[in-house]
Amino acid sequence: MTPRYGTARKLPGVMTGGLKNKVGRVWDAFWSGGVSNPLQAMEQITYLLFIKRLDDLQIAKDRAAGLSGIPDPEPFFTEDQQDLRWHNLRTMEPQAMYDAVSRGVFPYLRRMGGEDSTYAHHMRSARFEIPDPNLLVKVVNLLDDIAEHMEDGDTKGDVYEHLLAKIATAGQNGQFRTPRHIIDLMVEMTRPRPGDTICDPACGTAGFLVQSAAYVKREHRQDLLGAAERRHFDEEMFHGFDVDSTMLRIGSMNMLLHGIANPDIRYRDSLSRAGAGFGDEEKYSLILANPPFAGSLDHASTAPDLLRTARTRKTELLFLALFLRLLAPGGRAAVVVPEGVLFGATKAHKDLRRLLVEEQKLDAVVKLPAGVFKPYAGVSTAILFFTRTDTGGTDDVWFYDLRADGFSLDDKRTPLLAEDKLGVRPGAGVLTDREHEKNNLPDVLARWFRRSDAERERPRTTPSFTVPKAEIVANGYDFSFSRYKEIVHDEIETREPSEILADLKRLNKEIEEGAAELEGMLA
Repeated sequence: MTPRYGTARKLPGVMTGGLKNKVGRVWDAFWSGGVSNPLQAMEQITYLLFIKRLDDLQIAKDRAAGLSGIPDPEPFFTEDQQDLRWHNLRTMEPQAMYDAVSRGVFPYLRRMGGEDSTYAHHMRSARFEIPDPNLLVKVVNLLDDIAEHMEDGDTKGDVYEHLLAKIATAGQNGQFRTPRHIIDLMVEMTRPRPGDTICDPACGTAGFLVQSAAYVKREHRQDLLGAAERRHFDEEMFHGFDVDSTMLRIGSMNMLLHGIANPDIRYRDSLSRAGAGFGDEEKYSLILANPPFAGSLDHASTAPDLLRTARTRKTELLFLALFLRLLAPGGRAAVVVPEGVLFGATKAHKDLRRLLVEEQKLDAVVKLPAGVFKPYAGVSTAILFFTRTDTGGTDDVWFYDLRADGFSLDDKRTPLLAEDKLGVRPGAGVLTDREHEKNNLPDVLARWFRRSDAERERPRTTPSFTVPKAEIVANGYDFSFSRYKEIVHDEIETREPSEILADLKRLNKEIEEGAAELEGMLA
């Protein structure tokens, strides 16, 4: 019988070819217009999408006010700001549009959210950097054309994610975007709740926070109806830190575009002595992160409380120490780490792994395919799932060797399945055996929630199984999948040497006879 594997709703980031081409033309327009820096272009696109989003919301508010007869008490645009609205901007002549955006829209964006909001703080340094009116008109028209094909919220998210995917930021600091489907997997496995406080200390464009918010709105919509619950969602639930001011602006606007009114998105060098001054009250119930791997910090500039946990200069280990520092008791984490963290032989590596097993609760190790972060990086990685307890609690640790994520593992990262067969969430359809071989994500999620019973019986020749704590301790707290997987060698029958020699003699005789026959024909 063909096993049933859950598939997902449409995977954000996988769009129709026509829409994808339209998005590509936006980038081409910036490139040909002299804006070749992807981050700079993305900032300008984000500002324009944001002003369009505000106009769409205002149109809906105006429609509601017209039906109810009650004027909108808090319009986004006052009577003297109507020329800042998208539907009015796009009808202007090029120079008039350019003047309205540079002199009106940008000052307006900098004032939005109030002086005390993190959004306003990031926007103070926002700059309008589209060099000429013709490029602005071209981009506005392209975005307007794309918007006509964005039928629902998911498609809007797809477009924005596809735009963000153009940011190739891999560099000396090891920074690169986490693929949307990997974010979705981690969010679905940790199941954010309305009462959570969620943190990403290296948030970049805030992908983990955005998808956590989407999950909570989808799965707990009724729990957000109260005023206090909604206030927590808008102002207290989401926290993201980064050292890149451009990323912070994009991340902040990304959150606003996805309906979170005032998230805590701010500058902080989370590992440094100067920037890591986290107070004892700064504790979070869920951490989702894919921190930078490359580079190292000298001890003099590293936060002392992190060095007390891990005496190292490696950023991936310092981030692990930081996650434990930031988690509240009972808090859980899902974090991407380079594979070396699983088996590294330094004292800091071993101490951190021992701490996770003995003093906290290590829940799972999910090994990711080596090409999952291409084209930005080819590093082998894994996801660690753990819970802060301060009293231990590790029992059986669940391992999964994820070998296929639905995309080719080369630099092109081409989808290998139809759109409705990609993604994470189970229950929306069926994957055949052949399709499952190309996308393990639904199987990871389904088996994760069965790990306390059915997974215990799985043989170690399969992609997933559980390992008792005692065995991990006996192996020096090694978290490598290969350490515990059983390799089955197929038995191969070989022929006797005398049989092989007899066949060789027979073949040589046939060759000699054939050659003699040819010589006779040529004589």
